[in-house]
Amino acid sequence: MSQKLLLSDKDLHIILFRLACQLKETHGDFSNTLLIGLQPRGVRLAERLLHILQHHYKVSDVKLSQLDITFFRDDFRRSDKVLHPSINDMEVSVENKRIVLIDDVLYTGRSIRAALTAIDSYGRPSEVQLLTLIDRRFSRHLPIQPDFCGRQVDAIQNERVVVSWKEDHDEDAVYMVNK
Repeated sequence: MSQKLLLSDKDLHIILFRLACQLKETHGDFSNTLLIGLQPRGVRLAERLLHILQHHYKVSDVKLSQLDITFFRDDFRRSDKVLHPSINDMEVSVENKRIVLIDDVLYTGRSIRAALTAIDSYGRPSEVQLLTLIDRRFSRHLPIQPDFCGRQVDAIQNERVVVSWKEDHDEDAVYMVNK
């Protein structure tokens, strides 16, 4: 198994600040905006963006939730493995809110479709946007595109994009890994 570095710590830092800046420009005061990190890998990205918004852009009213989509996926009954759901922290109503779904890698679009279905359980948002760190743009199975994207990557089917965070793996980096 080989791996290629796509984004270094410095690259990732720049992209995170750019994404936070784009959110700030689009949403202004965030009083009617809810950031939702998709479990498990979108939550770390959402937490980083929240930190930047609060500490560098002085946004005080931004809210963050965590959404588990395990049982909303279209493939959850196709495996013999026992599924272990993640934390679902949706304490805030989404009714008439501007929602920003946040995930690390957009691949086929199926996770985002599941997230949209799950969000319906919490009300009807006025708008839903998608923010991804990496967009594998030629691998889509559904017509889903990000509104905010850190980097577009062209990858073939036997390649995976792996996002590594300091909190979990002692480094901030993004790799392309051959299976």
